Order: sequence, then structure tokens, then C-alpha cells
Amino acid sequence: MPRPYVLLSAAVSLDGHLDTRPGEERLLLSNEEDFDRVDSVRAGVDAILVGAGTLRADNPRLLVDSAERRAARVAAGRPEHPLKVTVTGTGALDPAWRFWHHGGEKLVLAVGEEAAATARARLGGLAAVETVPAGAVWPSALDVLGDAHGIGRLMVEGGGTIHTQLLEAGLADELHLVVAPLLVGQADAVRMLGAADYPGGPSARLRLLEVRRIGDVVLLRYAPKDTSTEPR
Repeated sequence: MPRPYVLLSAAVSLDGHLDTRPGEERLLLSNEEDFDRVDSVRAGVDAILVGAGTLRADNPRLLVDSAERRAARVAAGRPEHPLKVTVTGTGALDPAWRFWHHGGEKLVLAVGEEAAATARARLGGLAAVETVPAGAVWPSALDVLGDAHGIGRLMVEGGGTIHTQLLEAGLADELHLVVAPLLVGQADAVRMLGAADYPGGPSARLRLLEVRRIGDVVLLRYAPKDTSTEPR
């Protein structure tokens, strides 16, 4: 099968942060109406991916919350919840995290055999573990998801390092960016994107697909692979 369609999803403050500084209570950037939109997007994908750092920081469940949406997935012959995927470079995954104990199937993509062995030892039967090579993590991860697991549509919910790497590699097909009316202002707060050699350089303009007001936040949808050097 071809690689999945990759959809990046994030909410940021006006000054570009995903959260406050590490160790502080999680900052809720969005609102209930947008959380429901995210739930709808989750219900429409085959897999949801987050990095191990996001699991460590936020301990999310990553479920489709709506019973109606779950029922619609089942009626369509799909699993109740999308496959939940995480990527780890060390395999140091806590079996107590909520990620493993809610929803359907879970998959760990471990970078290298040592990380895979560590993940298997820690998790036991909580998740399947597959290895991807260190030299080509994201192309290999997407190949595994497409070829071995039949994933056609992948939602990536963070963290910032993963968003940065996928955008830099030109592997993201769509970006959902919600901008919240908050100013974090902390120099060491968690940023959405880091320094990278993005395709086309600083002058490349991504194609805007949609602008939508959702209460006091704004959703911006972009097509990262469709760029131009001229204003549109």
C-alpha cells in the first residue's frame, strides 16, 4: 500500500507555543467546540501518532470520545478507535501510561533494535513493537504503517519535534493549526516548531485551505507540500 496521508494537528498560542515550560501544569489552548472538532477528525482517520515525549508529558488517552462517532466507525466495518501509534528512540515507555489501557490496538515504532528490545521488555503484551532504522525514521515509519497495517490516513498530534521533522522531510500532507488568544511569553516554553531546513526555505508560502473561527480560537488548514514564493 502507499504511505498514509499525513495530517498534522496542533493548537498554539499567539506566540507559537504548544505549552508552558516543562514541568508546569498543562496549558489548555483550545475550547470545547474545538475539542469536538478534533474528536471528529480522529474519528475519520485510521491511526493517531504521538511521540513518546508527548506521552511522558501529557499522559493522554487519545480516543474517539463520541459514542455516535465510534458507532459509525463500527457500522462502516472499522475498529471502534483508530490504531494508536508512538515512536521512541530508547524504548523507555511506562506501562502505566493511560495510552496503553484505553481504546483499541497500540503500536510502538522503535528506532533501532535496542530500543525495540527495551520496549518489548517494558510493555509485554500491551502493544505490538516494530523496528525502524535510525537513518530513515519517518520514511520507514510511514512505509510500515501503510504496508504492514493498511493505514490510509494518519493523524499526528505531536509533539513539536515530530511536527518539525515531518515538515522538514516534506512528508506532511495537511496541517491543522489552531491559534488560541493566549500569550505564553516564557523563553523556555514548549514551541510548536523548531529550527529546520524546511522545503523551499523561508520564502516558501504554504497553500491555505481554510480559515474557520471556532469560538475564541481560529483554525488554519494548510497544504505543506503545495508552496509558492509569491503571495496568494
